[in-house]
Amino acid sequence: MANKDAFSSYHPLINFLYFGFVLVFSMVFTHPVCLGISLSCAIAYSVYLNGRKAVRFNLLVMLPMFVLAALVNPAFSHEGGTILAYLPGGNPLTLESITYGIAMAAMLVAVIVWFSCYNAVMTSDKFVYLFGRVIPAMSLLLSMTLRFVPKFKAQIKVVSNAQKCVGRDASNGGILRRAKNGLTILSIMITWVLENAIETADSMKSRGYGLPGRTAFSIYRFDKRDRAALLFLLLCGACVVAGALAGGLKWRYYPTMKGVGPGAFPLSVFLAYLALCITPVVINITEDKKWTAIQSAA
Repeated sequence: MANKDAFSSYHPLINFLYFGFVLVFSMVFTHPVCLGISLSCAIAYSVYLNGRKAVRFNLLVMLPMFVLAALVNPAFSHEGGTILAYLPGGNPLTLESITYGIAMAAMLVAVIVWFSCYNAVMTSDKFVYLFGRVIPAMSLLLSMTLRFVPKFKAQIKVVSNAQKCVGRDASNGGILRRAKNGLTILSIMITWVLENAIETADSMKSRGYGLPGRTAFSIYRFDKRDRAALLFLLLCGACVVAGALAGGLKWRYYPTMKGVGPGAFPLSVFLAYLALCITPVVINITEDKKWTAIQSAA
């Protein structure tokens, strides 16, 4: 069962800044410790957001993807100085290629899981609120696109179930029959998409979208809690960036694995990165404890 996310109640700027940090850092920093922190925190937050659904998604989709991505690199890349064995074709199997494959698999899975958390927290109204005045057309287009994907999936399920009731589903009959039924469902969906686009355009026009001087209602307010969160995120982000520029996150995989050794400085950078990535989980756990204490007192 999913939990109520307290981090989602923060100002959209805080949510967007957080995901901007973790997504960029997850794609830029290839240090094994950074990848481990990013992946573990992303999975923890996704499980908190979506409960058993996230656990099932991570086990059935992300885990096979991780294994497949980790196996692809050593199968095709044979660089590296530490040879472990020779493949049947005569190509060497190196420790560096295996490690790099695992690292890239961790990066891929972490980014995908972070994006799933982003879609759950950063709703279309938050995105429009942040960028509606800066890039109004682009923000509207992106928000409508992000909103359209789950709406299309829900509608095609409704249409498929309706067609199944009359024996015209894509799973009924032979190959030609199933293809014909699938094309019928696709035709219905295209018609629905066009009608929905016309209705949306008429609705926006009737509400005065695009007129000069038109104002927008917003329920978001930047309060003391948001200022504290903004200061914390900027501080952690600055520490991580400064540490990376100073060489605290330096790591290479080829031709041999080498990076910054253990020490107080890299440890402080890792702790700052961990504090940044784990922020929503800590906020949620703190709020849950407060709520439990209030219920116990009552």
